[in-house]
Amino acid sequence: MKTLLPFFLLLTLTASSQITTPIIKAGFGVDGELRANFYNGALQNGNDDWFLNNTGIGRNVIDTTGAAAIVAGYLSDVSPYKKRMSSFYRPMSVPQFSIVNNKLWLDALFVRDYHGTDTTVFVSGSNKNGDSPASWMGGIQGIPDKNDILDMFMHVRRAGPNRTDSLWMFGGLSLDNTTGQRYFDFEMYQTDIYYDRPTGKWFGYGPDAGHTSWQFDAAGNVTRPGDIIFSAEYQSSTLTKIEARIWIDRALLSITPAGFSWSGQFDGASSGAQYGYASILPKTAGAFYTGLGSGNNTWAGPFQLVLVDNSLATNYTRDQFMEFSVNLTKLGLDPVTTFGSDICGTPFNRIVVKTRSSASFTAELKDFVAPTDLFLAPRAQAIADVPFYCGAVGVSNLSVINPSASSVYTWSTTDGHFYNTTTGPNVTVDSPGTYIVKQQLAAGCNPYAYDTLTILYDASCIPMANRITGLRGTIKYNTAHLNWTTKANKETIYFEVERSINGRDFEKVGRVMADSPNGDADYSFDDNLATIGSASVYYRLRAVMHVGQANYSGIIMLGMRHDQKDINLFPNPVNDVLQLSVPSSIRQEAKVSVFDISGSLLKTEHFTLNNGVNILQMDAASWKAGTYMVNIKMGDAIVWKKFVVNSTLFNK
Repeated sequence: MKTLLPFFLLLTLTASSQITTPIIKAGFGVDGELRANFYNGALQNGNDDWFLNNTGIGRNVIDTTGAAAIVAGYLSDVSPYKKRMSSFYRPMSVPQFSIVNNKLWLDALFVRDYHGTDTTVFVSGSNKNGDSPASWMGGIQGIPDKNDILDMFMHVRRAGPNRTDSLWMFGGLSLDNTTGQRYFDFEMYQTDIYYDRPTGKWFGYGPDAGHTSWQFDAAGNVTRPGDIIFSAEYQSSTLTKIEARIWIDRALLSITPAGFSWSGQFDGASSGAQYGYASILPKTAGAFYTGLGSGNNTWAGPFQLVLVDNSLATNYTRDQFMEFSVNLTKLGLDPVTTFGSDICGTPFNRIVVKTRSSASFTAELKDFVAPTDLFLAPRAQAIADVPFYCGAVGVSNLSVINPSASSVYTWSTTDGHFYNTTTGPNVTVDSPGTYIVKQQLAAGCNPYAYDTLTILYDASCIPMANRITGLRGTIKYNTAHLNWTTKANKETIYFEVERSINGRDFEKVGRVMADSPNGDADYSFDDNLATIGSASVYYRLRAVMHVGQANYSGIIMLGMRHDQKDINLFPNPVNDVLQLSVPSSIRQEAKVSVFDISGSLLKTEHFTLNNGVNILQMDAASWKAGTYMVNIKMGDAIVWKKFVVNSTLFNK
């Protein structure tokens, strides 16, 4: 389970607390530009940054896979510029909690905000930092171009791989116009807050006047972390102020916190509000934050820059891009050194970036980038390729179907037996029993997730051994349509159809009588899935024979039902065939392209989608082990998904 830990700071403009000249912190360049291996206007091998456009050991923290295709789409776009107006995001270039160049990278995020007809803008209503998100209203409304967000960036890392290495937070933002001062907020939530574009409303916010409030014991120690807001002001290419506040009950201002001091500001929805954002002052002296704006003609990254008027730019103008860094350890905010917590502990759950009309904390809010998850590595899901030993005990390969390259997987069993290793995303067993996989996000971290599977054994069962062929299926309108062929009609009384939602625990859902005395015969079965809430379903056949034997077919997996909203990949990691479960509300064409991690195009195929969920297959037998991106284009919609070709079960 993810640990959510306290996160708080107030940064004020003093000579001893800020750095507004180019600097490298934790191996990351904070110099108002985006290039790794480039620092303060010149090539310099070694420092990381947001993107990469030259050689060196420094790495890009943002995944740039498919950037060339996106830019090509921009160039081919014509009025009304649907592609240029669309939003997209890119995650970190490596899995969360990876150690890269001897630094622990927790997570990173890049988001391109909507352009032109921007549907994530604050419209008329009560839209201020002290208000509950319940009263915020989003929609389409014109805003000054100096408040219009183009792109946002965020990255959290340690200065090394150990508990004693400083924890740093980096942020970046680009706005359309650079005239005058710019004011923006990075607001962090403990809940899974989200924005609903069709209604323009916010949901999933906290219980205390729309937020989660911080709580303390009598000695001032934090007993529960809450929401945080991190406000910044830039003027003349310089970070002139960063202020942080935490959401509290006004009554707690009488308590003396153990880790920081109140600095006198409190703003809620009204002057007498019970809950609001209180400003705090760290007790640590010395420089603890840096920040500055871009110079003129600074490279805008591999995705280029789409301006408010939907024109393209390859470079930033002066101060159009602003970035900052904060040393959380020096501020006393490191979960490890301050609270003795897990090195993989994280300070918040979701982030919202907003702009304000003025320096006042209670000024009207203007533009925003909708809530986005951070620090959410995929939780281990295990499956066995042989979940049932039929008549004889053999070997079964157990796999984590959604592995993270940075996670540590350790297997154990209560009554089974491992054939060889017990570590890694793939192991082999040679005995029935219950098997458990434990996932740690990185070496030395507390357990993050567990999954359990059971392999069964039936001594009276006889394998079907090629007597059932071509078991296949599709799903449409809440119904799974199964088809198969058998050569064992003479010996078979009937077929029992068994279904599972996890690939290991099956239940009988129907029976089909054998109706042909000799030769090959084709059979079919329809299964109603209206009450099944799983994203995928698995099927197998149990053939009941005249001699009392029980024979089993292989297992097939089918994708989600017709109400599927997202595109899913299976299996992940891929062995030799990549399957895509693609929903469509109309009959249309889809273009599916696969890229390797360097952005090189490997394969493109065209498919015809029908109304409902479509199962597409691509041959992956020639792809080397590693990480890939698949791009699915349907009309104006473009979706990116990441997958892994298995380096253990399949390694070319």
